[in-house]
Amino acid sequence: MIKTEVKKWFMIHTYSGYEKKVKTDLEQKIDTLGMNEIVTGILVPEEESVEIRRGKEKVVARKLFPGYVMIEMVATKEESEDGINFRVDSDAWYVVRNTNGVTGFVGVGSDPIPMEDEEVENIFDVIGYGKEEEEKEIKEIIKINFEIGDYVELLEGGFEGQGGKVTEIDMEHQRVKVMVEMFGRMTPVEAEFNGVKKVD
Repeated sequence: MIKTEVKKWFMIHTYSGYEKKVKTDLEQKIDTLGMNEIVTGILVPEEESVEIRRGKEKVVARKLFPGYVMIEMVATKEESEDGINFRVDSDAWYVVRNTNGVTGFVGVGSDPIPMEDEEVENIFDVIGYGKEEEEKEIKEIIKINFEIGDYVELLEGGFEGQGGKVTEIDMEHQRVKVMVEMFGRMTPVEAEFNGVKKVD
């Protein structure tokens, strides 16, 4: 049997909503116990997107995998005729497993199974992990809180303060068409997404 030490990413399952707390608790435990050589990375994969709320753009971080935290650990790769196995440090396994909010490793039975390198790279690409801040691309996932038929108020231009019904939404150009009453008849007015706000 050939044994080699490798760094691998694993997924741990947590209670939903506890991802950040688990990350913080684990970092503190690993630090206190001097296990930084074994557990080398802890990550809650998040994607940043731009949402428009009440006519204002806001950068929002959205968890890619709610209920999961990625953890990089040194593992022993065991190659034999039966195939390849990965064993993680039993002390580190115990620390991770017994952290509040952690329900277990993703794997078979009690054995954690490392993530495929390709899987990890794909996730890193999506979240811009390991890139400089400038290189990070904020994905423009536009979320609007109005739809066709909704009543909105125009926030800018010659029709500022006037209201009307949304008749068209152009996601590609981030524009909306609103029917506004002018001189006693309905006139279509185009505005940018952040140039209107829904009237409740």
